[in-house]
Amino acid sequence: MTTALLPRFAQAMAPVFSRDTFSGIQQDMDELWNRFRMEMDGDRIPAAWLPSVDLSESDDAIQVRVDVPGLKASEINVEVNGNILRISGEHKEEKKEKGRTYHRMERRVGSFSRTITLPDEVREEKVTAECQDGVLTISLPKSEAAKTQTVKVIAK
Repeated sequence: MTTALLPRFAQAMAPVFSRDTFSGIQQDMDELWNRFRMEMDGDRIPAAWLPSVDLSESDDAIQVRVDVPGLKASEINVEVNGNILRISGEHKEEKKEKGRTYHRMERRVGSFSRTITLPDEVREEKVTAECQDGVLTISLPKSEAAKTQTVKVIAK
């Protein structure tokens, strides 16, 4: 019975061990810890939440898009250091009105933090971030060393 479980375990763990040595493990642990910290209080949404992230790249740049519905640009922090991108923010609970009884509150409030290991080094001084319609778009131009170089093959 134990031998039957080993192939399934190895298959499940393959994505973890197929990465570069330990890259991304800190990010995975941070996200796992954030999920454990979430507290459910009846029908309320957890205080900690993790926005969805899309990461894509072209020859010249890396682009990160993050869903941050309801957040203002002033509530979001973006930090870049080498090939590490950290996005954090906090959405504060709106002031409750006197004379109003709330039967349900599901809108997300609280803080979040995402740390992403980028596939290449970027030019930190050229990074831009803009927030529109609940989507944060971060453009990270690649460093000259990280750009793909095309070499012409000469026949002899």
